[in-house]
Amino acid sequence: MLNLDGLEIIAVLVVMALFIKVLEQFGMFEPVGGEDSIEDDFELSTVCHRPESMDKLEELTKFTKKELQVLYRGFKNECPSGVVNEDNFKTIYSQFFPQGDSSMYAHFLFEAFDTNKNGSVSFEDFVFGLSIILRGTINDRLNWAFNLYDLNKDGCITKEEMLDIMKSIYDMMGKCTYPTMQEDAPLEHVESFFQKMDQNKDGVVTIEEFIESCKKDENIMQSMQLFDNVI
Repeated sequence: MLNLDGLEIIAVLVVMALFIKVLEQFGMFEPVGGEDSIEDDFELSTVCHRPESMDKLEELTKFTKKELQVLYRGFKNECPSGVVNEDNFKTIYSQFFPQGDSSMYAHFLFEAFDTNKNGSVSFEDFVFGLSIILRGTINDRLNWAFNLYDLNKDGCITKEEMLDIMKSIYDMMGKCTYPTMQEDAPLEHVESFFQKMDQNKDGVVTIEEFIESCKKDENIMQSMQLFDNVI
């Protein structure tokens, strides 16, 4: 069973932990054999979307060419068309949470990766986000997490937005939560979140408040370090 005491803090970290599961699902931790180049894969694969060149992606992310090769092969194996749609995302997450409903949380996560808002996540979108989550500075990672939870992208997190996030996490965990979720539990966690994060008590959490509060939380800082050098 999963103890969800302090779920308001888990909400900050869960995107990163779950994303590691997605990487494993994509086979992205498997070693790369041989020295053939990723450009060969780009040329030989029949895809609807062709990613940027290897050199360009290396320049724009914090991955090496070899790491990008591993990532691209895993991505292409799972997504031969070269893009992931929201249904693909939901299917991936549903495999890890069969006891619950992960569709809403997967929707929120997909929205964060779909930076162009065109209904699909390309390999570029994927590695840009992944570069931040795994290789970004603390500020980079917290900014990314904040953007995930700022559902309407107006620069602040409201209680209504955080409640939607909390409900989606509880729905995803399903029967694995302990103690068993009470109907008002998500709202209680939202109130706890705002007590910690809403420093000026104006009813919303700004990016500055979010980052400052997270940096003061030892558990969050320690947990973020677990994602260093994952690949």
